Amino acid sequence: MSDQVTFRGGGFAPKRVRGLGVLVFVLLIAFAEWGTRSGMISALTLPRPSDVLGTFVELWQSGGLFKHLLPSLSRLAVGATLGVIAGVSVGVMIGLFAYARAGLVPLVAAIFPIPKIALLPLFVIWFGIDEASKYALIAFGTFTPTVVATYAAVDNVDRTLIRMGQSFGLTWWSIVRKIVLPGAMPGILSGLRISLNIAIILLVAAEMLGAQYGVGAYILEAGSLYDLERLFAGVVILSVLGVAVSSVIGMVERRLLRWRV
Repeated sequence: MSDQVTFRGGGFAPKRVRGLGVLVFVLLIAFAEWGTRSGMISALTLPRPSDVLGTFVELWQSGGLFKHLLPSLSRLAVGATLGVIAGVSVGVMIGLFAYARAGLVPLVAAIFPIPKIALLPLFVIWFGIDEASKYALIAFGTFTPTVVATYAAVDNVDRTLIRMGQSFGLTWWSIVRKIVLPGAMPGILSGLRISLNIAIILLVAAEMLGAQYGVGAYILEAGSLYDLERLFAGVVILSVLGVAVSSVIGMVERRLLRWRV
C-alpha cells in the first residue's frame, strides 16, 4: 500500500486551457455564416462573416486600415497614458494619506457616475474640436475608474505585512515601495483592464465627432450608408484592439506578479 498523499492545495490557481477561446470564436463565426447563408438570419440584420472578411481584406489592401487605425492608436495611447498616470498617482495618494482621502474621495465619488460620453460637447467647447478634446475625454474617462481601483487595492494590502516592516525598522518609503505597491499591484492591473476598455469606448465616441480618420469615424460613415460589411469590419477592428489590450495587461501581470504562488 502506497504512503503517497495526493497534493490538494492548488488554491484555485487558474489553469491555462490553450485553444478553447479560439474555438468558441470559430464556432460563433461558423454559426453566423451558416445562419446567413441558410436564410435563418436576415442579411439586413447581420452580414455574412465571409463578406466582412472580404471587406477587411479590401481595407487592408487599399491602405485604408492603417489610415484609420494609426490615428486611433495614437489617440488611445496618449489619452489612456495620461489618465492612467494621473489615476494611479491620485489613487495611491488617497490610499496612503488621510487628508487626500478626506478631500478627494467625495470628489471622485461625485464624478465617477457621470457618463463621460455626455461630456464630449463640453470638452469640445473647452479644448476645441481637434485632437486635444479627444485626448481629454479619453484621459478623463480612464482617470476615474483607475483612481477607484488603485486606492481600493492599496486599502486591501495586508496590514500585518506593513506592521512587520515597521517592526523591522523600514522607512516609510521602503514600506511603500517594497510592501504596499507590490501588494496593490494585482488590484491596480485588474482596474486597468476595465479602464482601458472604457478608453476604447470613449475613443470611438470622440472620433464620431469631428474626426476625418479613425475607427470611430469609419464606423460612423459605414453606419450612415447602411453598409453592414464595413460597419462590422470596424467592429472587428475594435474587438481585436480590445483583445490586444487585454493580452498586454496579461503579459504585464505575468511579469510583475511572478512572486504570487
